[in-house]
Amino acid sequence: MTAVRAALLVHGAGGGGWEWNVWRGVLEANGIAVVAPDLQPVAAGLAATGFDDYLQQARDALESLPRPRVLVGASLGGLLALGIADAADALVLVNPLPPAPWHASLPSRVWPDVVPWRRDARLDGTRRALPGADEATALFAFRHWRNESGKVLRTACDGLPLARPACPTLVIASLEDEDVPPAITQAMATAWKLDILQTLSRSHVGPLLGREAAGIAAQTVEWVNRAVHVG
Repeated sequence: MTAVRAALLVHGAGGGGWEWNVWRGVLEANGIAVVAPDLQPVAAGLAATGFDDYLQQARDALESLPRPRVLVGASLGGLLALGIADAADALVLVNPLPPAPWHASLPSRVWPDVVPWRRDARLDGTRRALPGADEATALFAFRHWRNESGKVLRTACDGLPLARPACPTLVIASLEDEDVPPAITQAMATAWKLDILQTLSRSHVGPLLGREAAGIAAQTVEWVNRAVHVG
């Protein structure tokens, strides 16, 4: 029997629910209903969109799912997931943007009001960002990157004082990650005594879009079935 009935998958900055296509297939094959929405800007546009706007969207989506339910977030989505972990029965964080105090170790970045990832996307750059992905995946990603709110990213990178999640939590880290170095992810997991899965992925989004994605998703299902007890 599958331990959870439903999963909310929260994507990272500049991406969309499409990032979870491989994971969706694995989770649904194991009887878990999947919701992977696109985070939406507010009516005033991306520049006016704040972290709390995305947070509320994620909370509303999670609370609409039947329990027991698992919450999965990648990168920015991981930080959003930490912010609503109180409404989950299990939590999975994939190379998450870290909360305070671990945010202080992130590479320094300056974010404009609208980060032009869609405008500036190049296929060669996408290939470099996805060293473990096949050509079809790289081409699909290149065509689907989107611009992002600098306001959201500034808030995330300034460090949010979030509490350790009370539910069972698995942290997934890539072997190499220029955006969130694995040492940061491992330090957070160790300090909070969370379960950690160290993968061989060699990029920030490799656990979602690389050739190893299906295997990592399957390991996640196995972890969920051990961590969540069905009464």
